[in-house]
Amino acid sequence: MKLTFLGTGTSQGIPIIGCNCSVCQSSNNKDKRLRSSVHIETEDLSLVIDTGPDFRQQMLREHITKLDAILFTHDHKDHTAGLDDVRAFNYIQKKAMEIYGEDYVLETLQKEFAYAFAKKRYPGVPKINLNLISNTKFYIDKLCIEPIRGIHLKLPVLGYKIGKLAYITDMNYISEEEQEKLMHLEVLIINALRIEKHVSHFNLEEALTIIKKCNPKKAYLTHISHALGSYKDLNPKLPQNVKMAYDGLKIEL
Repeated sequence: MKLTFLGTGTSQGIPIIGCNCSVCQSSNNKDKRLRSSVHIETEDLSLVIDTGPDFRQQMLREHITKLDAILFTHDHKDHTAGLDDVRAFNYIQKKAMEIYGEDYVLETLQKEFAYAFAKKRYPGVPKINLNLISNTKFYIDKLCIEPIRGIHLKLPVLGYKIGKLAYITDMNYISEEEQEKLMHLEVLIINALRIEKHVSHFNLEEALTIIKKCNPKKAYLTHISHALGSYKDLNPKLPQNVKMAYDGLKIEL
């Protein structure tokens, strides 16, 4: 399995026009973060988790020409706004795109991309198949995917566990029961918005607390705002098994 970080940033921070902080003024490409998303490739499948506003740019940058399915964590625009661009894959692959999400997520997509679901559809609009999921294991072909329930302020959101990999974003609470799913991992990816506490996202201390408890072999921080600090300043200060993720980073499992 290969994972590529398509984006590791957030609409809350990178870049901010007129900001003179070390991150926004950085020339280091590891501080240039598009909206958070990952691409997962197995022997048979090509999957993406979330399609933010930068989806098209990210897929072109990584030269991804095959996409079988998209998993959504929740329905906020910075994780869904790029869905229209699946039409390119419709054209290449000659089939509809398989979309997986909870009921409220699928309802939002049908409202915000209503033209893709109309009875009389304009030629060329995205072709999408909706697949309803909940917090129970499901399969895409032979690949087992286990959702992980978390809370984003008051909104229920999902992370995903695939084999020995788990991806968590936009959470500020995970129950003890759900944290059990994060034990014995090779790789844990988790959101860490900034140093200071935040109302709807884990800050650095909270993310590191979960990482320490779950004790994955490796952990990567994502959904990073400029307020977390620059890669060169923060990365050396992290625990040995923890790294800041950056756009384009690839991991083999």
